[in-house]
Amino acid sequence: MDIDHMQSAENSKGFAQVFGLDPRIAFLAFVVDIMLFGGELMSLGLLVPMALAVGIVLGFITYRAQIKWYGDDRETALIKGFIVGLLTAIPAPLPAVVAIPAGIVGLIHTVQKRWARLGFRSDGSAR
Repeated sequence: MDIDHMQSAENSKGFAQVFGLDPRIAFLAFVVDIMLFGGELMSLGLLVPMALAVGIVLGFITYRAQIKWYGDDRETALIKGFIVGLLTAIPAPLPAVVAIPAGIVGLIHTVQKRWARLGFRSDGSAR
């Protein structure tokens, strides 16, 4: 019975909740990766250990922010944190490819949640 409940809870999550990142985290991942990639390029790979450490820290920040700000459960936030941390640690501008679209999805999700909290319907009228 618990398995059925967990599956129905997962099925009820929307696209934005599953694939979205908090827009602040997406922006942070983008900026950090741009700074790291430029440094790695200029140092010819000597900053790769630093990129690994920064990736771990950014992954933890993503994990905490997804729980507190975006409303993800622990497991989903952990997976998103690992993804952001791993992509940041790779010496290539990969987070931009993931973070920007995920941040846009997250921004849409956040705006929809706030509109719903204010009592507006999708047709624009108030309750």
